[in-house]
Amino acid sequence: MAKEDRIIESIKSENEDFYTDDSIFDISSWGADLSFRELIERYKTGELVKPEIQRKYIWDRIEASYFIDSILLGLPIPSIFLARTKDEKMLIVDGYQRIMTVYDFVEKRVFSQDGKDFKLSMSKKIHERWRGKTFAELDDAEQRRIKNTTIHSIIFVQLKPKEPKVPDKRNTSMFQIFERINTSGRTLLSQEIRNCIYQGSLNSALIELNEHPVWRNLYGLENADSRMRDIEFILRYLAMSSHDFRTDRTKSISLKKFLNEFMNESQNPDEMVIRNMKDDFLATIHFVADLFGEEAFRNISKIDPERLVHKFNPTIFDSIMLASSYARANLKHSEMIDFRERRRALLKDASYQNAIRIRTTNIDQIKLRISLAMNYLYGMSYE
Repeated sequence: MAKEDRIIESIKSENEDFYTDDSIFDISSWGADLSFRELIERYKTGELVKPEIQRKYIWDRIEASYFIDSILLGLPIPSIFLARTKDEKMLIVDGYQRIMTVYDFVEKRVFSQDGKDFKLSMSKKIHERWRGKTFAELDDAEQRRIKNTTIHSIIFVQLKPKEPKVPDKRNTSMFQIFERINTSGRTLLSQEIRNCIYQGSLNSALIELNEHPVWRNLYGLENADSRMRDIEFILRYLAMSSHDFRTDRTKSISLKKFLNEFMNESQNPDEMVIRNMKDDFLATIHFVADLFGEEAFRNISKIDPERLVHKFNPTIFDSIMLASSYARANLKHSEMIDFRERRRALLKDASYQNAIRIRTTNIDQIKLRISLAMNYLYGMSYE
């Protein structure tokens, strides 16, 4: 298991989150055999769209080399899925790793994972004829074979639901299409799909905020998560802080849908709105880091309440961040207050532990954990 997968405490009710809407899809699709020469050219001219840092390149050198090796051997390769957009571009739904592997090998000549020359692996999985070679070191016939190889492409366009006046239907439907159609061995996570669909100034702001050193320290990884889970937590804070749960009369939310709708509705807001979002997030993480340190979003052990669990906890994160956002403008800071001890007292409260572990997307549970955080940490009420 990668380190990225080990640092987040799992919340069962959120991992099982699934939603659909009542739309009946009308999708037109057709097949086309596209050569890598054509795909490379379309990518270079912007007709084939790689969404903004859409899923980060995650194949290692052996995986990438094995795919090139398969092409050179003339073996069948899996189909890709492309979505035609309203401006006649093609959006990569499934097949990004395959397309970018060939693009990087043929055009960039640099392997994305390490920035070094893209030489095929010396692994015994690779045919000995091509081990350790760059694209330039292949003979002319081998170079043409890679460029001329076709990959079956399933292209689709969504006819229904049509683009509505209310801005959430088509894009939340497209989220489901990405989620259902993606067929690769490493299935897209929710934020990777959002990054594909909701490109705009908010998405760019999330990527920028994710690089901030204070956030990286609180999250627990020096480098950005290759699967965008860290970016999703920033989005989670921005979406939840924009919503008044105190007046929400619904029973529960689908977190996945909640985040989709917020990101769609806030896709390209005014510059001032984006600036305010960024300022609020940065001010709040600095405030939290100053008061609670790098363990701000860690839980206590179930077995030993005096010991901290060194995993990022999503529901501790949202409750402390939201409580701190409300409090920071009104708190009269005192050096005499031990805020870390207050946080430990909060974590030892059985009601709080229940609210961060069980039915965590239930509105009453969300309100309860925010309210308890406000009271324990800052002596304030969530009204």
